[in-house]
Amino acid sequence: MSDHRGASTTNDESPRLRYVVVEGCIGVGKTTLTNILAERLNAKRVMEVVEENPFLADFYADQAAHAFKTQMFFLLSRFKQQEQIIQTELFEDAVVADYMFAKDRIFAELTLTGSELSLYDQVFQALLERVQVPDLVVYLQAPLDVILSRIKKRGRSFEQDIDPGYLEDLVGSYQRFFKDFDRCPLLVVDTEELNFPGSDAAVDQVMRACLDTVRTGGHRRLTTTDARQPRLV
Repeated sequence: MSDHRGASTTNDESPRLRYVVVEGCIGVGKTTLTNILAERLNAKRVMEVVEENPFLADFYADQAAHAFKTQMFFLLSRFKQQEQIIQTELFEDAVVADYMFAKDRIFAELTLTGSELSLYDQVFQALLERVQVPDLVVYLQAPLDVILSRIKKRGRSFEQDIDPGYLEDLVGSYQRFFKDFDRCPLLVVDTEELNFPGSDAAVDQVMRACLDTVRTGGHRRLTTTDARQPRLV
């Protein structure tokens, strides 16, 4: 299912956000913003399966030895969730997810090579055509030092051995992926200073930016040098 409905609108109403995805590197605040948007939109939350991957701790300890099975678990579990989105969206007012299916290829390109990547791509492309395209993707960014600090602070045991070099490569891969992204409207948000849990004003600004981005289409960016003064450009 590669076509998407787009956010519905009328002459008198703002765009209706029915399927929103929050994306970005580990530690940029995806879970926090997903929960906030879901509450604001009275939406069903779809959260990425991470802790349930039985290979993840081994992968962080030795990427080369455990990359393929780790990536395939993520790919198939994410596709299973996407099928549930398609089945439930007929009955839910909105869905907010903390990942997009197409992002799986970003990680695969970093961890797989040769025949493993070729086999992965065959499966990925077959599944990609069957998933729903979002009405909006909100791509969160933060500097690498901020990401590392947040990972350390939240204290997930399987994340503590992540190689900073791997994270740096991952941040770069996300930037390249979204540079030419055109599957749906895209809002880029700098989260270094925006304090979503502690500022209703920041959340209000993000909500307005989401609606404006869907209304106008294309790429928009929400930046700030002061958490009290976010700007949409």
